[in-house]
Amino acid sequence: MNGTSDDRIAKMTFATVFPLYLAKVERKGKTKEELIKVIEWLTGFDQQQLQELVDQKVTFQEFFSKAKLNPNAKLITGVICGYRVEEIENPLTQQVRFMDKLVDELANGKKMEKILRN
Repeated sequence: MNGTSDDRIAKMTFATVFPLYLAKVERKGKTKEELIKVIEWLTGFDQQQLQELVDQKVTFQEFFSKAKLNPNAKLITGVICGYRVEEIENPLTQQVRFMDKLVDELANGKKMEKILRN
């Protein structure tokens, strides 16, 4: 990834992306509760905190600076948007792609215990 792409990701708002995540998982028969569970596992944010972050229109940079990233997030591997998540060098971009990967896994019907890498 290049700096321009990293900058664009940093400035995107969570409020813009969350409804896209929700639509993606609901199209595949998953629920908002399951989506929130996956995001909470990664970030430590519960449903109320996520709603506050949406209402505040925080950028991904602000979102992940407030997050308590799950120590097992490093176990998230694979390809998302053409990049291997474990090889992304920019920490913020990698964290956003971790979330993208988890949402993809949920939408694709992977078992919750596998997604949450416990």
